[in-house]
Amino acid sequence: MVLSQGVLAFLFQVEKKGPVEEIVNILVEKYIQGGFFMHPILAILIIGIALSIAKWISLKKASINTRKFLEEVKKALNEGGVEKALEVCQKTPGPVASIFQAGLLRAKEGIEAAEKAIIAYGGIEMAFLERGLVWLSLFISLAPLLGFTGTVQGMIVAFDSIKEAKNISPEIVAGGISIALLTTLFGLVAAIILQTFYNYFVSKVDRIVIDMEESSIELIDALAEMQSDKKVGETEIKNPTK
Repeated sequence: MVLSQGVLAFLFQVEKKGPVEEIVNILVEKYIQGGFFMHPILAILIIGIALSIAKWISLKKASINTRKFLEEVKKALNEGGVEKALEVCQKTPGPVASIFQAGLLRAKEGIEAAEKAIIAYGGIEMAFLERGLVWLSLFISLAPLLGFTGTVQGMIVAFDSIKEAKNISPEIVAGGISIALLTTLFGLVAAIILQTFYNYFVSKVDRIVIDMEESSIELIDALAEMQSDKKVGETEIKNPTK
């Protein structure tokens, strides 16, 4: 209990004045009253928020202006061919640039080979984008379950107190139940916070995946058009018009 109080005091360091201090003191008091199961719930919340921050940073780095990048790649293809387009991809971070690079590296083998490379590498990039979300989903499930477990344990303690007192006193029953329900409340609040982050990340990943798919189709079309123009040019060289 002393350790838990110290952790909360560190997390909520404020000056000893005003309503903020009162709120912090109430939170610390309720946390201690909640019992043992408050500790793993707090740990889940802290780790979940840390994972959320790390995921937000990684998704922010993965997000680019796909339309602008696609135009740059097309321009590079028209001006310098595949090699010039590869240089643009190497200078651009994110999964879209990575799958473009995979497709361009196989472009010399044909459109079908480039398309297969894009599909294969797109699956790998999607797995990277979703990495860590399974742990966040696990914490969302565990937080309320631990809260309910703490409540059951608290109810057992409350009924044991009634048994020892040999008297169903409203103070004994109400106090025990109130303390028991604190873990449920804390677990639900932790799950709500993490669920909000999770839903945001899922929507962000979906948006990036859609951009990957749409831009990949346009890249394949650009490569097909470039190869078609190349074949037409070679035909004209072999059969020049009089």
